[in-house]
Amino acid sequence: MRKFEISADSTCDLYKDEAQKLGVYIGRLNFVIEQGKETEEFLDDFSSEEEYVAFFQKLREGAVARTSILNLQAHVDLFTKMAEDGVKNALHFSQSKGLSPTIDNAVKAIEIVKEKYPDINYLAVETNTTTVGEGMLVKLACKLRDQGKTNAEVKEIIENEKNHIQHFILVDDLMYLRRGGRIGAVSAVFGTVLNIKPIIEFTKEGKLEVVRKEKGTKKAMKSIVSEFSKFTKSENFDIVIVHADNLPLATELQEMFEKEYNIKPEIRIMGPIIGAHVGPGMVAYAFISNEERPY
Repeated sequence: MRKFEISADSTCDLYKDEAQKLGVYIGRLNFVIEQGKETEEFLDDFSSEEEYVAFFQKLREGAVARTSILNLQAHVDLFTKMAEDGVKNALHFSQSKGLSPTIDNAVKAIEIVKEKYPDINYLAVETNTTTVGEGMLVKLACKLRDQGKTNAEVKEIIENEKNHIQHFILVDDLMYLRRGGRIGAVSAVFGTVLNIKPIIEFTKEGKLEVVRKEKGTKKAMKSIVSEFSKFTKSENFDIVIVHADNLPLATELQEMFEKEYNIKPEIRIMGPIIGAHVGPGMVAYAFISNEERPY
C-alpha cells in the first residue's frame, strides 16, 4: 500500500495516459493562442501527438501563445480533489522558481486546504527544472513511492537530486525566450540575426542561462553531445531528448548518442506551456548525473 500520492504541475510534460498509469495527479495550466483578431483559451491536456504538432504549427504560422502560472485557486482545487479522494499524504512538484513562482501558490494552497482537511500532510517541492527534467523527478518519486518510502523521505531525495539534472538546449528562434523574459534582448537579437546557436543550460538557481555560442546547428549539436562525456551516470541515471516539433533533429541527436556512447535516449515532444516560451524547432536533452550543475 502506498504511503503517499504524487501531484505535479502540467509543466512536467507527462503524457496524459502516462500520468494516469503512474497515478500522478496533474494540475493543468491554461494557455491562450492569439491568431489575428481571434483569441482562444486552451487547457494543457493534449492526448495525441497530433495536438502537440498542431500547436507548434500555429506558432509557425504567426500565432502568439501566452501562458500563466498555475494560480492559487487552481492549486486549491487540485489539493481539495486529492483530499476528497482520501489522500492523506502527498508530495507536489512545481517547476523551477527561476522561471515561475508556482511553488509559492502550492505552499499557500496546502495551508488553505488544511483548514478544511486538517489531517492532510501535503508537501511541495520546487524542482529547479521544468518539462522533461521535472518529469524525470516525478518518475523518480513514483519509483521511490512504490518502494514504500514516505513523502518526507522522497522530498529529501528530490531536493538532493534536482541539481544533478543537466540540460543542454538549442532553440531555433531566440525571440520566443526574449518575449517571455527568459533571456535578454541583446542575446536574442545577436543570435537570431547571425545564425548563432546559443547553448542554454539551467543554473543551480533554476534559471536559464546562455553558457556559450556556436555557429550553426551542426556545430551546436556536436558541442552539446560532447558535453555528456564530462559527467558520470548516477544511480538514478536517466536521459531524455525533447523537441518542439522537430523530430528529424531530435532523431539525429539520438543517433549521435548511439554512435558516441551506445545510449539511445527516449524522444519526447514538449508540451505547450514551455513550448510557448522556447518556440517551434527547439531540441534539447536532459539527464541525471552524479555531478551537480556547473553553473
